[in-house]
Amino acid sequence: MSDIPRLLREQVIKRASNRCEYCLLSQTGQEAAFHIDHVIPRALKGGTTLDNLALACVSCSLRKSAKTSATDPENGKEVQLYNPRSQKWSEHFQWKGSLVIPMTAIGRVTVATLVLNRPIMLEIRGEELARGRHPPPINSTK
Repeated sequence: MSDIPRLLREQVIKRASNRCEYCLLSQTGQEAAFHIDHVIPRALKGGTTLDNLALACVSCSLRKSAKTSATDPENGKEVQLYNPRSQKWSEHFQWKGSLVIPMTAIGRVTVATLVLNRPIMLEIRGEELARGRHPPPINSTK
């Protein structure tokens, strides 16, 4: 059972338009319930407050875990992961068909760390495209 109050959980889901705030996958049609992610993990003193919570699909949530940064695959420097509370998705990523294309160092480390272009995600996005649910509406990309 989650320790996140029901009302707070509902606010997070509504604000996210029922989409993962990292990969933008719609929860509609997915088998597993999405997680409420602490953008700044509790282990790093991140609070259970609306301004620190994000809706995350199971894959993004588990891959992000308690990370807030990772090594940039291009230059080896430590870079912050994408923060859906303080950054715009469209400033760090763009769509090329079913691929998430990083446009910044933050985008690169997030795509690499969360493995946003793994084969199963490309298949899911292809199916979402066929159903008219991909790419996501612009308002769901912040």
